[in-house]
Formats: sequence, C-alpha cells, structure tokens
Amino acid sequence: MSDDGQFGLSVIVFVGSVFSPYYAWARRKGTSDPDNHCALNVALYHRNSKRWCMTERGRKHCSRDAKRYVIGPSEVSWDGVALNIRVNEVSAPIPRRIVGNIRIEPDRLFCFSTPIHPHGKHRWGPIAPTARIEVDLTDPAQQWKGTAYVDSNEGDEPIENAFHEWDWSRSLMRNGSTAVLYDMRFKDQGSSTLALLFNKQGGIDTFSPPERKLLPRTGWQVSRGMRSSSKVEIAEQLEDTPFYQRAILKSELLGETVSSFHESLSIPRLVSPVVRAMLPWRMPRKL
Repeated sequence: MSDDGQFGLSVIVFVGSVFSPYYAWARRKGTSDPDNHCALNVALYHRNSKRWCMTERGRKHCSRDAKRYVIGPSEVSWDGVALNIRVNEVSAPIPRRIVGNIRIEPDRLFCFSTPIHPHGKHRWGPIAPTARIEVDLTDPAQQWKGTAYVDSNEGDEPIENAFHEWDWSRSLMRNGSTAVLYDMRFKDQGSSTLALLFNKQGGIDTFSPPERKLLPRTGWQVSRGMRSSSKVEIAEQLEDTPFYQRAILKSELLGETVSSFHESLSIPRLVSPVVRAMLPWRMPRKL
C-alpha cells in the first residue's frame, strides 16, 4: 500500500500455478511438471482504475536459479538487499499493459516456515513481514512508495487434497510489528487457526485470536470471516471472483484499530468444472 493510501498492489510469483486450470488438467494426464506452469500475477489497485494480469508460461519461456527467476518477458531477482520485480505483462480478456519496475526492501528477513495442515504437505511463512516498496510503472503511469509484505506458500500436493476454504489477513501494528491470522477449514471438516506476531527485532510471538466474525458474502457469494475484537468494516473491496476475494478491512486486534489486507479462498469453487472452464479467459497460457 502507498503511504498516502491511494495505491495498492499484489504480486504473486508461481512455480506450478496453484490456480491454473491447465496444471489441473495436466495432473489428470500424469504430466504435471510444475516448471511447465509458471506465472506472474500482478494486481494494481487505484480508486480510478484497476489492472490485473496472469499469463501462464511453459518451461521453455522460464528459467530460475537462487537469485533470479525469468518468466517470459518479466523477471524477479534478489540483489542482496532488495527484491526487484521487472514487469512486462498484458491483461486478459481486455488487453492492457502492465510495464515497469517494483523494488521491495525488507526491514528484516525471516527464516520461518510452518505447516498449515496436520499432514505437513502444505507450508507457509513470511520472508519479510515488514518492508518498504518503491513502484515505478510506465504503463499505467504510477510512481509511489509505501509499506509491503512478502511471504511464501509451498505444497507437495494439489491444494484441493487438503483444504476446503481459508481466510488470511495481515495487519501492520502501531509498533511496526505485523500480525498474521490464517484461519483454515480442511477437507475432512477439521479446522486450525494461526495467530502470529512478527516484530521488527526478529521475534515471533503467538497470540490468542479473537472470535471469528462472519462478513457479508461477496457478489459472487464467496463466504468469508475475520477474527476481530469488534465489528469489522469492509473499507474497500479489491477483488471479487467466483472462488477468491481480497479486501481491506477495518477491525480491532490486540487492542488496536487496524487496517488489514484480507483474502478468502473457496476450494470447492476453484475446482468446479464451470470455474475452471472460465479461468482461461482471465489466465491465458503461452506454450
């Protein structure tokens, strides 16, 4: 988010795109090479305009090593101080370009990963719970600075094997710490909640999550909730899709009024044949 609150963005870098219908169809055929299903998802948010892209690319268009990951015309690299993202993408089905550079400099790197399912095949952890971001885009023309967050998810099996749905949020606290809530419901009808506080000195603390408050369903009727000590306000709806939503919420956490990036994912919706048939219109693939 920009310091003035006018701009926001989300970038997701995929190896083996978890939302990809092409990857799902390849798994059915027994040809599920994750390096053949790579993508850079960029979502730009501004009150007057939004842009979103996610073109999947096959193995011959991509390469990666410990410090650099090339995805077609775009690239993500680490220079020892900052994460640099060079974006050169086109949205679909309406073609609009997203071109420029994003630099994210962590306040501190965290070497932390935890299972998010009892059988341990799915893991998550922040890499940089707090960071500074500089955005310099030529198309659309945007130049801004603000606060950022970087994390990582990985799995040894398809997401639908383990999960039913989840809510995730991250909140920047007054002292510079980042609070993360990961509220998960599993395919076997079990559930689990992670409530973690990452401080700027490198410490990680657990806290007791507040009661889960149900929020109004989205326009696509995706269910969602947020753990809060008070009433939750939907400050801005950023994404509303058949299986996924992203919003900025105002709530109370650990005695503070916080603004949170919040996301909800419905796995039954994601794996629906109807939704998977729709996704190529937004997620084209280059062989």
